[in-house]
Amino acid sequence: MSITAFIIVSVIKIVIALAVLLTAVAYTVWLERKVVGHIQNRWGPTRVGPFGLLQPLADGLKFIFKEDLTPPHVYKPLYIAAPMIALVFALTSISVIPIGNWVNVGGISTPLQITDVNIGLLIILGITSLGVYGVALAGWSSNSKYSLLGGLRASAQMISYEVALGLSLIGVLIMAGSLNLREIVDAQGGTFWGFIPRWNIFQGQIVAFFIYLTAAYAETNRVPFDLPEAETELVAGYHTEYSAMKFAMFFMAEYANMITVACLASLLFLGGWHGPLFGPPILQAILPLFWFFLRVLMFLFIYIWVRGTLPRFRYDQLMAFGWKFLLPLAIANLVVTGFIVALRS
Repeated sequence: MSITAFIIVSVIKIVIALAVLLTAVAYTVWLERKVVGHIQNRWGPTRVGPFGLLQPLADGLKFIFKEDLTPPHVYKPLYIAAPMIALVFALTSISVIPIGNWVNVGGISTPLQITDVNIGLLIILGITSLGVYGVALAGWSSNSKYSLLGGLRASAQMISYEVALGLSLIGVLIMAGSLNLREIVDAQGGTFWGFIPRWNIFQGQIVAFFIYLTAAYAETNRVPFDLPEAETELVAGYHTEYSAMKFAMFFMAEYANMITVACLASLLFLGGWHGPLFGPPILQAILPLFWFFLRVLMFLFIYIWVRGTLPRFRYDQLMAFGWKFLLPLAIANLVVTGFIVALRS
């Protein structure tokens, strides 16, 4: 592939990926409002478009036309930059996530991801960890006790649960022998005895899967780990002083991180795009994408279900759970995985 063709293909993939991600963010919000509404015996959005499907568009227009207030007591440069930092890192992390195999379009072969790198998983962990700087800077620059406490909580929570999350993924890396997300998915192809998928969750990583899922809730500040924005204690936490599109940026960053976490869970534990293939060739070409997005949707539904079901932890319970339970469990899982791999070899 020539340099010109590579640049054109890369730009097209970036535009498509951002459009799909932002659309997915909008309709994840719609899905959450619908599901939580039914959990609480309500209808959810019904007024704007059929089944409320145009509600995300109405919300976006509302944010655009709302007055953008900047309180006089804030440190303006960082106050303005903080939501941008959070959103940029949230959107950037999707760049190394593959959604399928290589495709051939017009004689040009390209992977179904923006960039295929050998350390994709490490890059994602690094980028998503940097997103907390946006939250911490928002808390400090707002010059408000509620915002500052929210930013401090987010930082402490990220440090506490990032350790357990990282250790839960090392078992998957040992099984696959690679940091490349595509190679990790390829290692999960095929079946045991003809009917059990070779997904990592069926290869001794079920404990790692639940550790990852729990730590991911804490990393993305979702219920029951949403202490950085606990309404009953901190008004709105780190984004108390934000309004209009600055607030919307934090909102979009949270849901973009949710989608990234769901994509990673599908790739690392549930075989990514591997699944039964049947029908004509055109259907077999589409089915891998269907299986991948179905698993991502399942994880997003679990996110929403947990929000409508579980109460919020106390802060001391949150920290104790991360350090005293989740971290030792992740270390034990790593040791067991090492024994399994040693026995296999």
